[in-house]
Order: sequence, then C-alpha cells, then structure tokens
Amino acid sequence: MKYQAIRANERLYPVNLMCRALIVSVGGYYAWRTRAPKARAKGDQRLLAHIRIAYAQSRCNYIGLRVQRESPSIEKNQADLSAPERALAGRLMRVNHAGEIAAQALYQGQALTARLPTIRLAMEQAAREENDHLGWTQQRVHQLGTHTSYLNPVWYAGSFLIGAVNGLMGDKWSLGFLAETEQQVVEHLHEHLTRLPQADGESRAILQQMQADEAQHATVALASGAEGLPWPVKLWMRATSKIMTRVAFWI
Repeated sequence: MKYQAIRANERLYPVNLMCRALIVSVGGYYAWRTRAPKARAKGDQRLLAHIRIAYAQSRCNYIGLRVQRESPSIEKNQADLSAPERALAGRLMRVNHAGEIAAQALYQGQALTARLPTIRLAMEQAAREENDHLGWTQQRVHQLGTHTSYLNPVWYAGSFLIGAVNGLMGDKWSLGFLAETEQQVVEHLHEHLTRLPQADGESRAILQQMQADEAQHATVALASGAEGLPWPVKLWMRATSKIMTRVAFWI
C-alpha cells in the first residue's frame, strides 16, 4: 500500500521525500515499479477494497444519513426563488455537497494511516461532524429540484487516497493538511455566500453554519500541532479544489 501511495502521488511530491516519510527505500520502490503488472494489480485491488469499505461505511450512498444536528435552514421561511435563482442555488449547493463527500473521504483516509491513536480518533470524529454538512447539503440540493454530483464516487476515491498518503507522511503533516483544507473551505464558502441569491435564506443559513464549523476544525488542528505546508502544496490543493468545484457545478 505504501508503494501504491507513492506511485499515485509522484507528480505531487518528490519520491525520495515520500520514501523517507513512509520508511521505505527508494531502490525498493523502483524495484516494485518494475514488477509484473499482475503483481501490482493485486496490490491495487487491496487498496480499492479499502476505499470501497470506507465509502460504504461513510453512508455516501445517501441512505439513512446520521445527522446529529437539525439543518439551520429549518428556522428560515421557504424562499420564493425565480427559475434562474433556483438553478444557481442548486448548482452551488451541489458543489458544497461534493465538497462534503471529499471531506468524508479525506478524513477517513487520514484515520486509516494515522500513527497516533489520538490523531486517528480526531480524524474519525471530524468525519462524523462533517456528516451533518453532508446531510444538510443533500437535503437542500433536493429541495432546489436538482441532483447531487454524478461524479461523487470519483471525488470520494481521489480524496480517500490523498488522505491516506498524508496520514502516512506523519501526524503533524496530516494535521497541517487538515488545517489548510479547512482554511481554504472557509474561503470557498465565503465566495458562495456572495454568489447565492439574496432571497435564498435557507441555503445561506446552511453555508454560514458550515463556515463556522470548518473554521473551528482548522483552529483545533492548529492547536494540536499542525505543521505548516510548503506553498507548492497549498497551490496544488487550490488547483485541484478548483477543478472539482467547476466540474461539480455542472455535473
């Protein structure tokens, strides 16, 4: 699984750095690269099994989501939106729902490979808290008469792998990745709040509560000893996030 994680992220991090972080030899990694495809395929199947199990456990099939808090939109009057406003709000909420799918996967991947039990528990707790956001956004998407992203399994699988790799690189790095992710999400939610139709108080209430929760997650991660990430990693995170948000807006 370590070699597979390195292979998947060769374009993101130097191979020698990942090998040191995962306590494997560079020579051993390249020897693995030259093995028969059949041997590598078996390893890929094991990794895929981990992803499928976590995906099922996260209830990302949207059946029986365990939401601990009521949606903030319940306190708002139903908005009288025009067709264009409803379409825009629906697309924005679809993007946020896809982001919550990715957040679930990221935390579960980090929990899978975390070294300290306390960090593992913290990641699992963060995933459970994000479940509220997942339920709220899913409900709002349906209320607005649209669909969740057809590519949610893709967002989940990619984020799970990224989370697992970051967990393997050390708990402080993993916390740093979490903190940076949440800080970027707060910025993203602020942008969506400015784009939402003024009359859509229900969606606005959901995004405002999500923004407060994500900011709290970032604060906890920093207080727990999060390591600052190099600026190229931060830029890469922003770029991949932008790709996901633009695609999920339409699909």
